[in-house]
Amino acid sequence: MQYDLERVRNIGISAHIDSGKTTLTERILFYTNRIHAIHEVRGKDGVGAKMDSMELEKERGITIQSAATYCEWKNHHINIIDTPGHVDFTVEVERALRVLDGAILVLCSVAGVQSQSITVDRQMRRYNVPRLAFVNKCDRSGANPFKVCDQLREKLKHNSVMVQIPIGLEDKHVGHVDLVKMVARYFEGENGNTIIEKEIPADMVEQANEYREKLIDAISMFDDEIAELFLDGKEIPVELLNAAIRKATLTLELTPVFCGSAYKNVGVQALLDGVNTYLPSPTEVRNEALDLDNNEQKVVLSSSPTEPLVALAFKLEDGRYGQLTYVRIYRGTVTKGDTIFNVRNKRKVKVGRLVRMHSNEMEDIDGASGGDIVALFGVECASGDTFTDDNCNVAMTSMHIPEPVINLMIKPKDNKAQLNMAKALNRFTREDPTFRCYVDPESGETIIQGMGELHLEVYIERMKREYGAEVESGAPQVAYRETITTRADFDYTHKKQTGGSGQYGRVAGYIEPDAGGEFVFESQIVGGVIPKEFIPSCEKGFRSQLDRGRMIGFPVVGFRAVINDGKTHPVDSSDMAFQAAASGAFREAYAKALPTILEPVMAVTVEGPVEFQGSMIGLLNQRRGIITNTTEEDGFCRIEADVPLSDMFAFSNVLRSSTQGKGEFAMEFARYASVPNALVDELKAKFKDRVRGGGDE
Repeated sequence: MQYDLERVRNIGISAHIDSGKTTLTERILFYTNRIHAIHEVRGKDGVGAKMDSMELEKERGITIQSAATYCEWKNHHINIIDTPGHVDFTVEVERALRVLDGAILVLCSVAGVQSQSITVDRQMRRYNVPRLAFVNKCDRSGANPFKVCDQLREKLKHNSVMVQIPIGLEDKHVGHVDLVKMVARYFEGENGNTIIEKEIPADMVEQANEYREKLIDAISMFDDEIAELFLDGKEIPVELLNAAIRKATLTLELTPVFCGSAYKNVGVQALLDGVNTYLPSPTEVRNEALDLDNNEQKVVLSSSPTEPLVALAFKLEDGRYGQLTYVRIYRGTVTKGDTIFNVRNKRKVKVGRLVRMHSNEMEDIDGASGGDIVALFGVECASGDTFTDDNCNVAMTSMHIPEPVINLMIKPKDNKAQLNMAKALNRFTREDPTFRCYVDPESGETIIQGMGELHLEVYIERMKREYGAEVESGAPQVAYRETITTRADFDYTHKKQTGGSGQYGRVAGYIEPDAGGEFVFESQIVGGVIPKEFIPSCEKGFRSQLDRGRMIGFPVVGFRAVINDGKTHPVDSSDMAFQAAASGAFREAYAKALPTILEPVMAVTVEGPVEFQGSMIGLLNQRRGIITNTTEEDGFCRIEADVPLSDMFAFSNVLRSSTQGKGEFAMEFARYASVPNALVDELKAKFKDRVRGGGDE
């Protein structure tokens, strides 16, 4: 089916956990006739929300995987991705925002801007995604959408303006005043289907005029015609006002704020109108790709269906019928039976089946074109691969993938479980770039890595349910790192004489800390004292030492290795000899460079009633936490702190018991920091078996 691209919207729904994203998506699907009955996220009927199709999601009442669907609203085709709110599943938000053109940032009208709201907003900025803000839960006790609009300005630095103000709050919330059209809108009937527009209530006229003036004042900064009409006291046409709001929203200079209650069916249809009116179509978004035939220079892609195909595989799922590959088509057209080209592995693949997704259901289609989000069946690829036509050698830029910060040892209970565990791990590592696994070469144990305890807990549960793999797990283990703190010189000669030709290589230079956090290799060799063909061998030798440091056996990061002198032998020098020389040089210099251990530090936000503020601060202090900010509002307090991950395990249980179940927390990776000297010996003793040679040097 071919759509008018001007009437296509690709949007994501993102927010802090428990802000009502999935409930909002459920209402959108109901009002657009995609579903015919409303099911709640924690449904008593046992059905659960449409977009939470996984059993674990229904049980826990959280979204674990992003789910794609589509709907029609007032002659507009809207592709929607509902994303998780929990920071452990942040890659699901990351890859959704990578392929979307606009977004709805959902905020709770009581809690306001929370920790994950800040993370999601940062991800939206990374991909320049225009967004609307929807202040949800206006029916809750303590609701205050005006405060949330102010928080958007203060905490997220948005130029936020209300385009609606609520009619009644808490249990009296029944509708809103539309500040663009200046009408009162009520949502009546059993499911809020009946929308009634009336004159603004007399007791709200003054407030409505005040907020409309604020709206026009903000918009006049982007439109001279509106500024003139405003100064002359003339009426501003609705079409002109909408066009100006749209223009400022698309350039990320304005965030229109809507309000309502998805749960109580208030304001959702008006939000859909806002999506159509203010968010971009695929033709209005600048999409860039790398031209592989021209030194990876950036090229701007049009959304034309007649130009060569460019599509990005952004999410994989292993379904009952094979691999399901979600793709965003940026340019060109793909139809069933086409042969397309994978730019990464240079392989041709045939499109056997093309579907449009509706959560876990699918609808077969014959073709799709630029601006669409669809799924392919039976196409082998990896997340982030670009598909093109044969004659088009361009690749989309990859998405940001955060590094895992937590490890867990798992082992199968029997041989059958081992086979099923291997199948599960193979699938999960393909689907989720932040979930990794490897076999520890020293102990032979299988180690899985992820973004947090919940992240790994969910995958272990999925192994048991989806694959019948009964596994046991050890205690969670922090992903430590090692680095150096000062410059150290080396001058190392590798010399080995055997029966035939021997091995000889000498390298000299220094290693020093590098602020970039990665490993950097530099050759300053002049005069050919080390032949050019052996320079890459020296780099290989250094890299071979990075996976296990000499202190506790964890990866070494954040240093620069420079070689500036050396020596060769006309017969005995070889690739292997210089690799061995560089390896020895690193070991020689590492001990002299005052190595230290780094641990992941998390940005932790704890929220709860003010009466428990002292005990919550005490819990963080006990865990080596450094308090960075505390705020109090309406009887609730929020404490922000930097806390080492190693001290945060099982924190949720302790927090609940200390706050009578009223406290909650969220955390995300902030940075790596040096371990205090008092803990270094303890860690050395704990990990002595990981270090090469069975001990530290």
